[in-house]
Formats: sequence, C-alpha cells, structure tokens
Amino acid sequence: MSNVSENLIFEIFKEISGNNNHMDKDKLYNSLSKVVVKYDIHKSHDYQEESNLETYINLYLSTMKLEGLSPETLKGYKIHLEKLNQDVHKNIEVINAADIRVHLHNFNHLQNSSMATKINSIKSFFGWLIQEEIIEKDPTKKIKSPKFNKINPKFLSIDELEMVREACESLRERALCEVLYATGMRLSELAKMSISDIDFKESSAMVIGKGNKEREVLFSVKTLYHLKRYLDSRSDDCEALFVTERKPHRRLSNRAIQQEVNNISNRSIVTKNISPHTFRHTMASLLLNNGADLSVIQKLLGHSSPNTTQIYSHVTDENKRHQYRKHLAL
Repeated sequence: MSNVSENLIFEIFKEISGNNNHMDKDKLYNSLSKVVVKYDIHKSHDYQEESNLETYINLYLSTMKLEGLSPETLKGYKIHLEKLNQDVHKNIEVINAADIRVHLHNFNHLQNSSMATKINSIKSFFGWLIQEEIIEKDPTKKIKSPKFNKINPKFLSIDELEMVREACESLRERALCEVLYATGMRLSELAKMSISDIDFKESSAMVIGKGNKEREVLFSVKTLYHLKRYLDSRSDDCEALFVTERKPHRRLSNRAIQQEVNNISNRSIVTKNISPHTFRHTMASLLLNNGADLSVIQKLLGHSSPNTTQIYSHVTDENKRHQYRKHLAL
C-alpha cells in the first residue's frame, strides 16, 4: 500500500472524527470531498480472480495441526481465515492493512472479545507467513486488538465446595468431583484418562494437555480414597477411569461428564453455575489463597505462559479485600 493511500485513509478518518457525530449526508459528502479532491486516485489492479490466499491458509492450518494445536483452536482459526479469504481476493504478497481493515469492518457488530479473537487469528496467520519468509511485510502489524474486560474465573469457596460434595448421590459423582478439584484437569484430559494412567503409589498421573504437552497431575489422599471406592464398586473391564452406568460400559464422553456435573450442581444449594472447569479454577484459586507459588500453579494447570495463570492473582487480591472488610474491627 502506497504512502499516498495511507495518508488518504488517515485524513478521511481525521476529517470525519473531528466533526459532529450527528453530521447529515450533505455535510459528510462535502467533508470527504475536501480530502479526496487533493489526490489522484486509481483503481487497484491487485484484485485477483484466483488468489493464492486459500492455498497458504490450508498450509498454515496443516502446519499448526502438526505442531499440536488443539482441534478447537484449529477450528476457530479455520473459520476466521476462510471468511478472510471470502472477502480478500488477492495474493498474499499484495494484501495490505487496508484490506484487513475493510474485512474487519464487516464484523463491527461483534463484541470486543470476539473481535479480538478474530484479529488474533489473522495476526497469527500473517505472523507465520513472516516467520516462514513467505512475505516480507506484515499487513496486520499496525492493527490493534480492541480492549475488553476479561471476566475473572468463577471458583467455589471452601464452604461451597463442601456443599457440592454433599450433593453427590453416587460413588461415581463424588469421585468425579474430587478428581476434577484435586488435579485441576481440563474436561478433555479427564475424559481421555484411563485407570492405568494413575500411579497410585505416587498419587499422580501423566496427562496430555493442549499442544500435546505432557504434564503431571497430583491426587490428594481424600481424592484417592473416593476414587478407589468408586473403582472397587465396578465389575466391568473397561480401561476408562469413568464409565457409563448402563451396560455395555463405555468411557464417559465430554458431554456425559458435563451432564454429570450439571446434575450435581442442580441438586446443590450453591447458587453459582458449576461446570467441570469450575473445579479447575477452584483448585488454582484456593492454592493461591493458601500461599502457593504462581509458577507452581502454572505447571499444575499446564499453562504454557505465566500470563494465563496471572488471572488467578486478581482473584487472590479480591479475596484479600473481602477478608479485610470482613475482619477489620470498626
């Protein structure tokens, strides 16, 4: 994109934003004319009936799959990049910032968090093109993601956790809650776990998390007690850690585990919405509140970046304020 075109876009934006928000059509037309008349504008010849953008998108997605990106993340990237391909009919070498901005303008109705996800997906793609030396200039470099308030993770207090335990009606339900809480495993990690994965002597297990990264999760004494009670009650020979109640016994799916937790939540007097991920947040938050090091929490949760784990420090700060107001003598 030429400096002339960049200046044109900048001046139009400056002219419009500097006027009243309730500008009528005539005034808007006149304001734009004041800027555009100073430029000799030609129709772009970069438009391609058949571009190579789709080819490189497919190559990027294949590469990310080989590098262990989760299926959920890959699916999101694919959706965002396919929509980019529908809007931009150019070879990747000539795609510029204006093309990206025009594409993003079609999604102005999205919330900031959704728009940030879309922009980050596109940035990741062009960042890969730069890294592979396929293009020389990153058209997304000057495009900023919108700011938005991240929602602090919802977690259970110790009292609420006990109420959830009391709502369990079967050995499987109780064992499920204890394992989710003590290990901080993700739903998908728990669904894939088999009995043989657990080292009962060391009270630990190895799981494969995001990015095909292996990490160790730990079991408390209470968790192993309830887990063994559940396993001893089973008469099947299924290798899965949690199985269906009806024969033939099969591994509990992600959806089945979610439903199990939902049933417990509905019976409990806890008013918060409880999901499998709530137990993960609870484990991290209560460990931090009891003085555990943030780097240790990062390893237990399997976060690749400490910034991800940092969200729990805000929860800790909130808890400190709550405790201060609760116990300060007035």
